[in-house]
Amino acid sequence: MPAPPAELDVSIVLPVHNEAGHLQAEIDRIAHAMDVSAYSWELIIVDDGSDDGSDEIATADQRTRVIRAERCSGAGAARRIGTEAARGSVVVWSDADMSYPNHEIPQLVDALGDADQVVGTRTSEQGTLKFFRVPAKWLIRRLAQYLTQTTIPDLNTGFRAFRRDVALQYTHELPVGFSCATTITMAFLMNGYRVDFVPITYEKRAGKSKFHWWRDTRSYALQVIRMMLSYDPLRVMLPVASLLGLIFIGKLGYDLVDKDLRPAANTLLLGFAVLQTLVVGLLADLIVRVNRPFHRELPSDVREIGDADESARLPKADGVPEKITPGPDDPASVDLPRRDR
Repeated sequence: MPAPPAELDVSIVLPVHNEAGHLQAEIDRIAHAMDVSAYSWELIIVDDGSDDGSDEIATADQRTRVIRAERCSGAGAARRIGTEAARGSVVVWSDADMSYPNHEIPQLVDALGDADQVVGTRTSEQGTLKFFRVPAKWLIRRLAQYLTQTTIPDLNTGFRAFRRDVALQYTHELPVGFSCATTITMAFLMNGYRVDFVPITYEKRAGKSKFHWWRDTRSYALQVIRMMLSYDPLRVMLPVASLLGLIFIGKLGYDLVDKDLRPAANTLLLGFAVLQTLVVGLLADLIVRVNRPFHRELPSDVREIGDADESARLPKADGVPEKITPGPDDPASVDLPRRDR
C-alpha cells in the first residue's frame, strides 16, 4: 500500500536509552542546524525504556515529538517505531550519544539527491574491543557485498537519510537490535534502490555504550545470512551444493578406480546430499519470487522522459501517480503502468 502523503520535508528519528547527560545538547545542535536550513522538519525522540530521566528532558523541549516505550526493546525497535510515525518525506536516523555529526543533518539530506538512501560512512573506528570488532565487521561486510553485488564502505553506521515511502515497505523486516542499520541498507540494495555513501567524522561516544561485542556481532552475521535466504537463497545454496558436488566427484572417481567401479554407500549419500541441496535452494528461490510484492515504489532516479520541465519527474514522497498530466502535444492522458522491479 502506498505511503500516506508527507507533511514535512525531514523527520529525524533519535532512539534514546539513558542518555540524560547529553540529550539536551543533541537536541539543541540538531534544532539549530535544522532551523537555519531550508527544510521543514520534526525531531522524533523514541525513549526506549530510559530510567534516568531522559524522557523528561525530551518532553520538556517543545521542539520534539516524544514516543515513550516502557520496556527497553532495542535500537532497532525504536528506529522502526519512529520511522513509522514520521511525517517527513525524508527520514534521518542518528544517535543521541554525540558520536555522529548531527549538526550536518541538512548536508546529509542535500546529499540524498536522486538516491533513495544516503549513508554516512565513518572514517575511523571509535568503539571498544577494536581487535575483535574490526575483523568481524570486515567479514560481515564482505558477506553483505557478496549478496548485494555492491561495494559497501560501512554497513552498520547509524547515520543515514532515506525516502520514507521506500523504507515503509521494509520496516517490518527490521530486527530489534543494532543490526537494523544493516537490514535497511541491504533491503534497499536488494530491491534495486540506489544507495550512496558519503564520508563523515565519527567521535567517541558520550556515556556508556550499549553495544555488546559478541551478542551484537553474532546478530549482525545472522541477520545478513537471514536476508540472503530471504532475498536470494541460491546465493547461499549454490556455493554449498558446488562444494559438496566437487567432493562427490572426487570421491566417486576414487571409488571407481579403487573399488572396481562400485561406488561406496557414503559416496551415494553424498550425491543425494548434493541433489537435496539444489532442490531446497530452487524451492526456496521459487517461494521468494512468488511472495514478492506486486507493487514497489519507483527509485528516485526514475523519470518520465518527454516533458522538459520538472513536473514530468515522478514524485519522491507521495507514490507513483496513476496518470500523467498530458503535455501540449499530447491531448490524451497516458496510463503509467506500475513496474515490479
